[in-house]
Amino acid sequence: MGGIDLLSFTTTPRFQGIKGIPPGFHFIFTSPTTALSVRHGAWFHVGEPSSPSSNFWIKKWDSSREELVSEDDQASILRWRANIGSIWKGLTPYRQSASGPSNEPQEGIEISKAWTDLTSYITPSLLARITGGPQDHWNLTSVSSASVDVDHIPGLTALESIIQTERELNFVPINLKQTWREGATGRERTNGARDRSWALDDLITRYCADQSELEILGELQFCFLMVLTLNNNSCLEQWKRILSLLCTCRGAVLQRPQLFVNLMTTISLQLKHAQEAEGGLFNLHEDDGELIRNLLRDFKRGLEQEDGSAKEKIVGAFGELEEFIRTEFGWELQHDFVRNGILELEDGERVEMDIGGDEEADELGEYAPMVVELTPEQVKNLDSDLSAKPSVPLHLRTGYATHPNEDEEDQSYDYDIEESDLENMDSRY
Repeated sequence: MGGIDLLSFTTTPRFQGIKGIPPGFHFIFTSPTTALSVRHGAWFHVGEPSSPSSNFWIKKWDSSREELVSEDDQASILRWRANIGSIWKGLTPYRQSASGPSNEPQEGIEISKAWTDLTSYITPSLLARITGGPQDHWNLTSVSSASVDVDHIPGLTALESIIQTERELNFVPINLKQTWREGATGRERTNGARDRSWALDDLITRYCADQSELEILGELQFCFLMVLTLNNNSCLEQWKRILSLLCTCRGAVLQRPQLFVNLMTTISLQLKHAQEAEGGLFNLHEDDGELIRNLLRDFKRGLEQEDGSAKEKIVGAFGELEEFIRTEFGWELQHDFVRNGILELEDGERVEMDIGGDEEADELGEYAPMVVELTPEQVKNLDSDLSAKPSVPLHLRTGYATHPNEDEEDQSYDYDIEESDLENMDSRY
């Protein structure tokens, strides 16, 4: 099996290669069989036709190792270069449709443009960082993984649990469980959990080349395409992490408006191609669809609460995305739709329908906030931590939080310190 960009095909002994590849970044991939097996792929960049000498690379299949490798023998490279004229006629023209050259030129242009749009933010520095390879040797496989996604076998060391040595993928490290600065306490931690803008700014500053915010979108594109072509699970997990980070930012939306306008366009384009993934890795009708829908609903809710001139552009881009997913998938991002009711079928039968799965995002059901009564032991521990303070504005001995009575002796408590005390309590409990 072989493939280039969005097109995969079964190869035969008569297949010699592909010609007429347009300028830009491209991805070739192959595997020993068309069944589920390890796929090997490599990124490369085609320059403008004015410099054809630089657009010459040789990749070959090593049968003994079942691996796609580069040709390093200079004699072989010179021989292949000298024979280009003789093999040129046998090469297959580049296309992105399995049905062959289209009778409609515009259709072929649109298919080729789809790949260009899907790779619009990918750069040489991004590919070098993720794959760790030199120029035009950006290789990876379907089992290449970031360290955070490696599954370790219980009872074995981390080294012993790795079945086959693979190149590690160096993604930007996204930890959604800590999206605030080291050492933050109290309200700062709470704000960092609700608005992940600080974590986004930190990633761009520390890990993106030239501190370019578009490299985050480039990594989102890279991961999505590696799921489509290689079925790489680690890339799928990173794709989810990046979306979760970006869609839960609040302050960054107005600070980096163009980033989020581009994000809306990128998500829309990717969702158009998501169902092309083999093996059901992108299942938009189950868990993945629920994740994306909840993230976009949460993003819309946060966007509605923001003000500023930059908001208008983002609202317009988000509106186009919302209209697309409503038409294509039937997703509703509004919060005021009916969650349960009676539906009348075509035969007249009436059935009760219920829409679930959104309780966590809306803080309903088992996810709703609740008041928890402290046990005597918890009250004792909390009371001992606060005993050093001269006066406490809340009675905690009974296990409930209540304001003191007006007739109590201490009427001199300064309530200006209440907020800072509660922030300290929040950081400990």
